[in-house]
Amino acid sequence: MKGNVTHTLFAIILIGFYSCQDDKYAEALSPEESIATFDIHENFEVKLFAAEPHIKDPVSLVFDEKGIAYAVEMPDYPYKPEEGKGKGVIKRLEDTDGDGVIDASTVFAEGLADATFLMPCKGGLLVTAAPHIYYLKDDNGDGVADTKTPIFSGFFENNSEAQITNLRLGIDNWVYAANNGQRSDVTYADAPGEGPLELRGADFRFRLDKELFEKESGTAQFGQTFDDWGNKFFTQNTLHIQQTVIPSRYLERHGQLSSSSVNHNISDHELEMFQVTPPPYWRAERTRRRNIQYQEQELDRVEYAEDHFTGASGGTVYDGGNFPEGFNGNVFTGEVAGNLVHRDIIVEDKNSPTLIAKRASEELAKEFLASTDPWFRPVGFTVGPDGSLFMVDFYRQHIETPVSIFDDLKEDMDFMHGMDHGRIYRIVPKTGVSTTAVQDFSTMDAETLVAHLANKNGWWRTTAQRMILESPKPEYVPLLKKLVTNESPNAQLHALYLLQSMDALEEGMVELALESDNYGVRKNALMLAENFPNLKEEIAAKINDESPIVSLQAILSLGNYEDDFTTDQLAKALVEKGENKWFRLGVLSSNAGSSEAILKVLNDKYKFSENEASWKEDYLKEVNHILVGKGERAKAE
Repeated sequence: MKGNVTHTLFAIILIGFYSCQDDKYAEALSPEESIATFDIHENFEVKLFAAEPHIKDPVSLVFDEKGIAYAVEMPDYPYKPEEGKGKGVIKRLEDTDGDGVIDASTVFAEGLADATFLMPCKGGLLVTAAPHIYYLKDDNGDGVADTKTPIFSGFFENNSEAQITNLRLGIDNWVYAANNGQRSDVTYADAPGEGPLELRGADFRFRLDKELFEKESGTAQFGQTFDDWGNKFFTQNTLHIQQTVIPSRYLERHGQLSSSSVNHNISDHELEMFQVTPPPYWRAERTRRRNIQYQEQELDRVEYAEDHFTGASGGTVYDGGNFPEGFNGNVFTGEVAGNLVHRDIIVEDKNSPTLIAKRASEELAKEFLASTDPWFRPVGFTVGPDGSLFMVDFYRQHIETPVSIFDDLKEDMDFMHGMDHGRIYRIVPKTGVSTTAVQDFSTMDAETLVAHLANKNGWWRTTAQRMILESPKPEYVPLLKKLVTNESPNAQLHALYLLQSMDALEEGMVELALESDNYGVRKNALMLAENFPNLKEEIAAKINDESPIVSLQAILSLGNYEDDFTTDQLAKALVEKGENKWFRLGVLSSNAGSSEAILKVLNDKYKFSENEASWKEDYLKEVNHILVGKGERAKAE
């Protein structure tokens, strides 16, 4: 009898032990149950767009020129697939009954390793799948890709959370890609004779229509987005929104800057977030152990298990034009560890050539969307043809690289648990969205296509832009010239850049844009003015623009010249604005602004060295460093 009691007690203890183990991590909810856990801004609601079995492990969603949805599945995460055994899939998603929910899917492509992002291109898709960017196309109309061509190769491929991704077509007609600053030697298939492009601490951009590719400022991880005026924002795990202040092409002019980092954290609320899920057991325990280690090592460092950004992902500017007033231009960022969506309102910094990301007044102590479902993993967003904000939910029990977790904590963790799940949602105003039936952009006449460059929805504008870029026609030119004076600043910029691409941009058009009431138009007009030497004085005049962002761009654009006029103007700008590090760097990035000649002007005209200031000392040290690097000044012993 005693033995039976002992065995019974032992069994109860075992059952209790395993029950505790099982209770550490919750199980999956149905899409409907998960939506019920969402606490979202009072003016919005979430609707299901796609779920398993039609989509699993989604990380990216796009709509092509016909409005057809394609999504990338990444079932290999978080492990690196064996060579030739990638499980990545691109799905073509269909709503056959018109109820707004996907009910059919086709495998467009499969067997991809580390595929993370898509962009429609020339009737097919570009896909980032390190170490490549591929071009995929269905050649026979059966819905399955027949062509798979590597366009660019050589990207870093040893961390699925920090590889080439996030393709975005910019207002300037370049395609931008996030590279997380990884070391890569990139080759272009259409230029086999050229040596590889060395990427170090930078992102990437290219133009297939011009066969151009180069490094770009920033170290975007999984989240890169642009506002209407080309300002670039990007996401990293703990820094949910940063801005690249100066494009790489200016920083590379003489190649001697001691530092070319132009990443700027623009959040005015730092790392704090408001999650409504408790941290998972492994994260709480890991944080506890790490903080003990930091204390023992007497390090001034604290790690947080919750309420601080650790898994920011997929930052995206909403430009759909169908949200209530005040939401267009906001940046929405997922937090996969905190199971929430954060929103930032972007405003100009009146005292610096940068922007500021602020919380909305109604979200000072809460998030735009927060869920109590610990499986909710909002990894990315896209604006759709209907103006909705589509939210991609990876939906896994765990989302973390195993190498960052203590071995004993991994014993009861299955990192692949949930790989048969995945959801995509639509975030819409409760008042609904005004929709226009999607037309096939590839069959539009020239007048209709160009007119969409003025559409309130950024998806329509960008799709029209892409179609014109991919197949430029003479009949577009007169229509684009008319659009230069359109009341929409977005339409004006699209027209100007497309005319430039077609070698039809006129000096007078740029001169007119320089006087726009919109700072974004003036900023971009300065970049376009770089192609017209007669506008040098007009560029210089904008150094005194009321917008610090425009003022900095004028300094950068003027810095392409090397003459006495430029030297005098940059010296004046430095004296008036050099206390700000971005203006100072803008001057230093140019040859004229880092020359013996400008030092002479500064001392002769402005008595620069008489009134000491730390920023002046910094400037002079950097000029000396640059001149030594150029071989124009001997290195001090």
